[in-house]
Amino acid sequence: MEIKVFGQLTDITGATHLTVPFVTNTEELFSLLTDQYPALSSMTFRIAVNGKLTEGRTPLFPGDVIALLPPFSGG
Repeated sequence: MEIKVFGQLTDITGATHLTVPFVTNTEELFSLLTDQYPALSSMTFRIAVNGKLTEGRTPLFPGDVIALLPPFSGG
């Protein structure tokens, strides 16, 4: 799976793009990422799939566009 990484999350992962083994949902993805990058477990971030922010356990499919997004503020 290809994952785009944004903001201060790139400091933790050391990259703007990650490649990880396929998982079937966002909860599994979060677990995989925090196992590989333990500092992510203390960060606040959202997972977007195909341009939409996810809530809870969201199914993932081959070819999905996944992004890790740090908190952002509007104004």
